[in-house]
Amino acid sequence: MPELESTLHIPADISANVDTLAEAVVSSSAPTAIYDVLVVGAGPVGLATAVGLRKRGIENILVIDQTRAFRQVGQVLDILPNGLKAIKYLDPNAYEEVKKNNLGFLNPQQSDGQKNVETTQEKKPAPTQLEWVFKNLQGQRIRSVPLGFDEWFQDYGEGRVSLSWYELQTTLRNMLPQDLVKANRRCINVVDEPENQCIQLDYVSDKGAEANPYAHWTDAEKSNEMQSQNLEIAYQKSETKSIRAKLIVAADGINSTIRRVLYSDNPHARPEYSGYASIYCTITEIPNELRTELEDKFFEGSPILTICSDEISTDPTDVDEPRMLLFRRPTGEVGYAIHIALPLELLQSKSGSSLIELAVQEFEKAGFPDELIQLLRISPPDNMQQRPFYIHRATNSHLTDSNSDRSIKQPAWSVGRVVLAGDAAHGMPPFMAQGANQGLEDALAIVTAIANVAQNNSWDDMQTMATAFEKYERLRRPLMAYVQEITLKRLPYSSNEKWQEYNEKVYLRNFDRVIEALL
Repeated sequence: MPELESTLHIPADISANVDTLAEAVVSSSAPTAIYDVLVVGAGPVGLATAVGLRKRGIENILVIDQTRAFRQVGQVLDILPNGLKAIKYLDPNAYEEVKKNNLGFLNPQQSDGQKNVETTQEKKPAPTQLEWVFKNLQGQRIRSVPLGFDEWFQDYGEGRVSLSWYELQTTLRNMLPQDLVKANRRCINVVDEPENQCIQLDYVSDKGAEANPYAHWTDAEKSNEMQSQNLEIAYQKSETKSIRAKLIVAADGINSTIRRVLYSDNPHARPEYSGYASIYCTITEIPNELRTELEDKFFEGSPILTICSDEISTDPTDVDEPRMLLFRRPTGEVGYAIHIALPLELLQSKSGSSLIELAVQEFEKAGFPDELIQLLRISPPDNMQQRPFYIHRATNSHLTDSNSDRSIKQPAWSVGRVVLAGDAAHGMPPFMAQGANQGLEDALAIVTAIANVAQNNSWDDMQTMATAFEKYERLRRPLMAYVQEITLKRLPYSSNEKWQEYNEKVYLRNFDRVIEALL
């Protein structure tokens, strides 16, 4: 399922003047306390980091997030064996709570953009016989993935749970003291203070509108110009304060402010468009004849399936062919998310009707069957949403600086007392459902590294910190480069051999050895 995040993007024309705006509206208060660890970002990765730190006795911590309030945003997340293993190592109690809140597949409270849709279904575990089916355009089954916890546990030594992004966030927040997590604190700058052996973070509390084109579904016809105007108003109603900490963990998402501040002169500071996007819609009113055709040819009792031109092709050029994630909710509502390779400019500022026509054109070119094209044509324009997918590449790929024509490689995931985690380090499209799961693995690695620093009372030893974060990056970056390649090229689907290789690398790793490598 596509994911949503409640993060705020500062457009380039505004972020370039952050310091000037902050000075104009500042209501400064000198920082008085120095935290051991400040976690920036109260999503699942940031909160899991905080939970793991407290489990290891590091309690002088704070978590901040730029959202003005914790709201019911986000759709279904699949926490897969590697993510569940990471949570279990972080805190067994958190692991049990996440398992307990497993809502079953396609049965949580959902959020469509800014519109909340609550099902009337009770929260029940998904029946173990449910499968995620992969089919070709003729409706032939190619493979299936079980959706039950027990089947995954049997194969990989750990299960799989499905829950909404907000439910996971809430579950982890409830593991922490209420006053430890603070909303409406949006980072605008970080400043090293070597004389105080800490780092200062300046943040803005505002009351303006949120917008994040990097990690958010955008309703059709919502203009970027209006978002920018709302953010200008937000700054005019803001006040700026500061926090000090020995360490900062930046888990503030794909459009990480911390990353932009650390690497302001590097073209990799901002996320790069991956070349892929998704068009999303839910449909309630479907003619009975079409509904029957969809059920008989594609669903066949499954709640969710993926349809593509040739799932077993080994031709790498086929990755640009569109694929359709088709799902049916217990309420009878049918929805889809189309993953498609498109130039970014084709998506921007499109109306709902334009998105429908764009999707129809791409499906007709790829030879999709009439039933699916009919489904696109009856999509309500007001329900159409689109989301470009961005990436921070984990490979040592290079971008060219337009001002100097020099090649600049990917920056490190840490600088001094600051370390990046999750999407801030290696954000990517959600095609393989590994964004959150790999972020949880980051949390475990960072918590292990910080706990080692704390155990040796090395908070003021910059070399020890640098070594700890270098170990973290050396351990995590190669795996993330592999997962990103798999995600973009969808290589596991090309053969059973590659599928098995992927499963072993991602789900069957020995986490005891992972921790040993960090010590």
